[in-house]
Amino acid sequence: MEQEMNNLPEQVEVVDIQFRPGQKIYYFDPDGVSYQTGDHVIIVNAAKVRMTGRKLDQKMYRHHTGYPGGLKETSYRHLLEEKPEFAVYESIRRMMPKGPLGRQMLKKLRVYAGPEHNNAAQKPETLVLK
Repeated sequence: MEQEMNNLPEQVEVVDIQFRPGQKIYYFDPDGVSYQTGDHVIIVNAAKVRMTGRKLDQKMYRHHTGYPGGLKETSYRHLLEEKPEFAVYESIRRMMPKGPLGRQMLKKLRVYAGPEHNNAAQKPETLVLK
């Protein structure tokens, strides 16, 4: 599935639905050896994503370095200018289930800032969102 981004919160919900169980084929091995976690998702034009209201300046991406006093904050305006594919990836990652299944789902996610991607050989189907 190939998808173009437009409004970040709405698009992330659609991507999350594509990953959810019951939408596509899923297999579970009780030993935890292999998971089949649905379709691969390719997101293009992540640089064109937009946020409504004052979220660009008020919403912050936070992470901790692991050192005392190492909390780092970056506004989404700066994050979307520097690394738009990371901003989209993180918004999807934080909606996924925490654990082995969620990590396996994220391995099938590809985010590209522009319209070109190197997954053309897999013949992705375009999902047009309104």
